[in-house]
Amino acid sequence: MAAMTIDRDGLADFLRRCRDRVRPQDVGLPAGPRRRTPGLRREEVAQLAGMSADYYIRLEQGRGPQPSPEMLAALARALRLSEDESHHLHLLAGRRPPAGRTCGDRVNAGLLHLLDQLPTTPVQVLSDLGDVLAQNAMAEALLGGVCTVSEHGRNIVWRWFTDPAQRAAYPADEHDYYSRLHVADLRASVGRRAGDPAATRLVRRLCESSEEFGALWELHEVAVRRNSRMRVLHPLIGPVDLDCQVLLAPRGDQRVILYTPPVGSDTGERLALLKVVGNGQFTPAT
Repeated sequence: MAAMTIDRDGLADFLRRCRDRVRPQDVGLPAGPRRRTPGLRREEVAQLAGMSADYYIRLEQGRGPQPSPEMLAALARALRLSEDESHHLHLLAGRRPPAGRTCGDRVNAGLLHLLDQLPTTPVQVLSDLGDVLAQNAMAEALLGGVCTVSEHGRNIVWRWFTDPAQRAAYPADEHDYYSRLHVADLRASVGRRAGDPAATRLVRRLCESSEEFGALWELHEVAVRRNSRMRVLHPLIGPVDLDCQVLLAPRGDQRVILYTPPVGSDTGERLALLKVVGNGQFTPAT
């Protein structure tokens, strides 16, 4: 991660403007008859945040020390900042923003609507850990259904490293590439989650179940999957080349993957044939 520096002038201006818009009654303080502005006084912000008035005044004057993450969190609470505003406050102070709330397993209704509006394009919604949360009929016909019997049955990383049948649907000479792609992307997600129990449990079980995963995990390669190309060996329509376009949800823990035909390929015709054939039980090519 690139070194972060404090923007003292930007921080001072942001703190002043946030203080001006918080009314005393919003934080349980009497408004009083002799206030010159509707907002909080500097001393009141300091009191609410549990810091000295001198310390806060120097921050607003652009000459204070770099606030600690704990101090920034206290200021965010005192000034009633939203999650986005708190994120901005941390960046101005030259600190890494804390992890915000996540979407979890619930897929936004708008994303589900998007899946239904793309009947000829395979689309999946995945968590950042690789859990398949939703997919349209074309994605199921192309890539198969999702097993949810085991704890990680719907996780594409788990299935890649523990289910030989999963790899049979991809060219053997590309297996190493996909393995490193999965591990590097998972490493980035685990780093963002910073000790999340679900992420820790998944990595531990993968290390216990797959020597290949364990060896790749030790390399500490990090690369968020954004765009890639893949080839699927489908039992009904044969080899299919696909461009994978990855769209990240605003909170970052869900992503939409669109599988589209590369320019100049016959993938569009093959997918059209697959739609006609239907999405019967998918079995990887041998």
